[in-house]
Amino acid sequence: MRITAALLALGAWLLAGCAAGPPRDLAPAPQMEPVPARPAPTRSLSGPRWRVLQTAIRQLGVPYRYGGSDPRGFDCSGLVRFSHDSAGLQVPRTAQAQWRTARKVPLSRIRAGDLLFFRLEGSKASHVGIYAGNGEFIHAPASGKRVSRASLENPYWRRHLIGAGSFF
Repeated sequence: MRITAALLALGAWLLAGCAAGPPRDLAPAPQMEPVPARPAPTRSLSGPRWRVLQTAIRQLGVPYRYGGSDPRGFDCSGLVRFSHDSAGLQVPRTAQAQWRTARKVPLSRIRAGDLLFFRLEGSKASHVGIYAGNGEFIHAPASGKRVSRASLENPYWRRHLIGAGSFF
């Protein structure tokens, strides 16, 4: 009986990842400035910014894997790190470390390839995605899901957005 309980607890821990789902007892994130309606078009990108975004786009559909950082499976910060590695940019491994070290970018000035950070639980940045333009971002959402696009128009993501950053 103890083995079953231990296995269930281990399974629950492994299934929780960057974005385990809506948190409990979390105060809403502070009101953020609006994201521009017409950010810089993706086609105007070049160099490392373009490579980061194109690498992320090629990962659409890859399964979520806690701790994953390659095309066999990604968690949110692993996708960011992998995409930046493709452009020769080194970034920290976790969403919180990426938030701490990224150059902050006002939401009114984000460009495709910048990072969006979310607080889903506790007081730390616990989720990250790559801004794709037009109010959308690419991320590895949660266990059982796949790398996908999401919209900042979604009230859940808007409520938990804490800011943007860049390694460019």
